Amino acid sequence: MIGFVIWSLVSAILLGIGISAWKSKKPVGFFTGVKPPEVKDISKYNRSVAVLWFVYAILIEICGIPLLFLEHNSAGFIPVIIGVAAITIAMEIVYLQIEKTYKKL
Repeated sequence: MIGFVIWSLVSAILLGIGISAWKSKKPVGFFTGVKPPEVKDISKYNRSVAVLWFVYAILIEICGIPLLFLEHNSAGFIPVIIGVAAITIAMEIVYLQIEKTYKKL
């Protein structure tokens, strides 16, 4: 139960990042330590990135649901970890497509 609460807090933080991106007037960065790109339409770019964060937060929360039912040190955690890794990789790929779409040439 404690694991799921912590998991949910992380999802809430990701949701907060999405809200911050949605409200930002400047292009938002995505990767840590990387300067945001110059984009054609800041509003659409930021909203696309925000939606990406919202979807990520929701999918991470869904992946955490098994934590409510698994016993400590159960092999059932393996699909959860693999799922999170797959979602994270997919999120990075989608972001690169967003960046490609809105980046100034």
